[in-house]
Amino acid sequence: MTSPTAALRTLAACAGLAFCAAAHADVSVRDDLGNTVKLARPAQRIVSLAPHMTETLFAAGAGAQVVGTVDYSDYPEAARKITRVGGYSRLDLEAIAAMKPDLVVGWQSGNAAAHIEKLKGLGYPLYISQPNRIEDVASEIERLGTLAGTGATAAAEARRFRERLAGLRAQYSGKATVRTFYQIWKQPLMTVGKNQIISDAIRLCSGENVFGTLEQMAPTVTVEAVIAANPETIVASGMGDSRPEWLDDWKKWTGIDAVKRDNLFFVPPELIQRHTPRLLEGTERLCQHLETVRERRRK
Repeated sequence: MTSPTAALRTLAACAGLAFCAAAHADVSVRDDLGNTVKLARPAQRIVSLAPHMTETLFAAGAGAQVVGTVDYSDYPEAARKITRVGGYSRLDLEAIAAMKPDLVVGWQSGNAAAHIEKLKGLGYPLYISQPNRIEDVASEIERLGTLAGTGATAAAEARRFRERLAGLRAQYSGKATVRTFYQIWKQPLMTVGKNQIISDAIRLCSGENVFGTLEQMAPTVTVEAVIAANPETIVASGMGDSRPEWLDDWKKWTGIDAVKRDNLFFVPPELIQRHTPRLLEGTERLCQHLETVRERRRK
């Protein structure tokens, strides 16, 4: 007859073996390009090549495993302390190699293709991010959690994201359409094309991107094209937490409906230009601005 003590020891040993087996089990996901990323065990040394990827890794519970990242990776606060490997468009490949990563997460439309190919040639497992729809953020959180072995944390965060997203869709679906020009920058004058995630946010808010048929992610347009499109609102982001001064430059174009009705609005770029859980906060602000536009129609 087995003693209670011996049974407990056996149970503990089995649990330990199960943990070790899980820690060393193969993990694999498909990235946003459809490529299979397979690791022999969950990643413990991750290098992130984009600010939004760093933030999403933290959301997935894998922040402690990020050993290198790029400039402007400033959220959450702990991300500021991670060693830099250059900027997302000017990577220091030697610094990345020195960190001996077991996973590199990159950004298709932000990182130079030559850098990605070089890292691939060096044999580093690569996960490439390019979420073009808001719901893709939740899936990305889950996939990064799988690769980092933090699946439970990631699943909970993804569930919260989807619940809030569903709430926003329910609140703003069926609203009257608002013709919207979203301005990323002044010189050159840049906006968002149909496949950019901000266009998806505009659609969620029952808005219509006046340049939503353009194929480029961030196309350059002319002032004349904006005037011809005659948006009912102009929404800008810029670079920092403050409303960009150049948003008011539109006030001289008094023939634009957005100017006539004082529908010039600002959304902080870190809330809407990063493909992270905070995108929903930026989307909600955008929706509120479009609701203001609708209210002003009735005055």
